Amino acid sequence: MYHKTAGYRIFSAANYTFIALLSILCVVPLIHILAVSFSGKAAASANLVSLWPIDFTVDAYAKTFSNSNFLGAFWISIQRTVLGTLLSMVLVVLTAYPLSKESSHFKGRSLYAWFFIFTMLFSGGLIPSYILVQKLGLMNTLWALILPGVLAVYNLILMMNFFRNVPKELEEAAFIDGAGHMTTLWRIFLPVSMPAIATLSLFTMVGHWNSWFDGLIYMKTADHYPLATLMQTIIVQQDFSNMNVDATQLQNMSQRTVNAAQIFISALPILLVYPFLQRFFVKGIVLGAVKE
Repeated sequence: MYHKTAGYRIFSAANYTFIALLSILCVVPLIHILAVSFSGKAAASANLVSLWPIDFTVDAYAKTFSNSNFLGAFWISIQRTVLGTLLSMVLVVLTAYPLSKESSHFKGRSLYAWFFIFTMLFSGGLIPSYILVQKLGLMNTLWALILPGVLAVYNLILMMNFFRNVPKELEEAAFIDGAGHMTTLWRIFLPVSMPAIATLSLFTMVGHWNSWFDGLIYMKTADHYPLATLMQTIIVQQDFSNMNVDATQLQNMSQRTVNAAQIFISALPILLVYPFLQRFFVKGIVLGAVKE
């Protein structure tokens, strides 16, 4: 029987305590933002709100959801995140599968692999990228936010290395049964690769959702901004023209509460998606895939 020593118990207690404190440090700022968003103007402006709302009100959320610019930017970000993540993962999987093969099975594999790695180390630069997007007629369109970075080489390398660790017995068994490469990829590699796919999908989703600079340079008008770009113009640049509120409304509410409400709403989609992908992080990658 497994016996837990006193040292093991102390070590486990220290680990649990450290993880709990780290979790609290991650959650407290979000709780503070939520409390500020539900607080009144006086308390928020005086910086009196900590972790509980003062003078509870939902005016900030009412103003946010009545802002057509905010709702439009929110919808653009959803489209960008869904389409961008889907296209990116399809291309990553289809590219990583052949590059994961040995050079004896795929001639020129090293050349193709180094071609992708070169693009990760040396980029064309901001101005050439802008000119390319402009010449392709993608300015002020959703595709300008998706296509330039649709194939993330870093994710490609991670997926390629993951495919190389899949037991070869699985692939050989599929070929013996008459399966082709596409069937093997769909029936063998993808099911055992769900932890990696879920992790890379989450990274891609967060990257698309939080990206603001490309929207700032590729979108000509504010009504085409993604949510992150709109939030950057309001909170960082202090450009309140995109808020769609008049001077009377600004006098009756705190800009800090409105900003807090918008920040919390902006973070909410990723917070809702993460629990559905979390279970893949703790699973064994190919544990038990090959039985002796």
